[in-house]
Amino acid sequence: MAKSSQKESWQLGQAAFDRLLSWLDPDRERAGEKYEQIRARLIKIFQSRGCQTSEELADDTINRVTRKVANIADGYQGDPALYFYGVAQKVFLEYVTRKPPPPPPPRLDQEEDLNEEYECLEQCLERLSPRSRELILLYYQRDKQAKIDSRKELAARLGIASNALKIRALRVRNRLRDCVTQCLNKRGSE
Repeated sequence: MAKSSQKESWQLGQAAFDRLLSWLDPDRERAGEKYEQIRARLIKIFQSRGCQTSEELADDTINRVTRKVANIADGYQGDPALYFYGVAQKVFLEYVTRKPPPPPPPRLDQEEDLNEEYECLEQCLERLSPRSRELILLYYQRDKQAKIDSRKELAARLGIASNALKIRALRVRNRLRDCVTQCLNKRGSE
């Protein structure tokens, strides 16, 4: 199997995520905190370099490291965060050598834009699997403390860690954003 098709076929699973957390720290709570700190730092690094998709690049970096953890964890010495930052450098270099994204569609009247965005969002939500649709709607339904409690309940109901829930929600949100962007681009070219 070619290297690029291995990357495309690899999926982040609970076991791989658990291995990553174990590598970060044997204590699950501290590992989760380190994970969040590393992710936040990666986002800041990409933002400071002018990347438009800093969250996606941070997640790509984390996925690449997660893919390698089984091979490197036993022999790696030092702070694992430094490994993430090294991988982030390679991700950044790939980012700057890619073609620039197409320009956004021309802007219409703001109210029309909002209606079109809402219609596209509705269409894209319908395209999601029922499980993904339910996850994303429940994930973003509340504010403040109610949001925190709701997300804890959702993670418990799904039988996954809070961090895994966050990653799932981010991936669904990214798919929705891409779908809405494509929908708006189609409407803009009509």
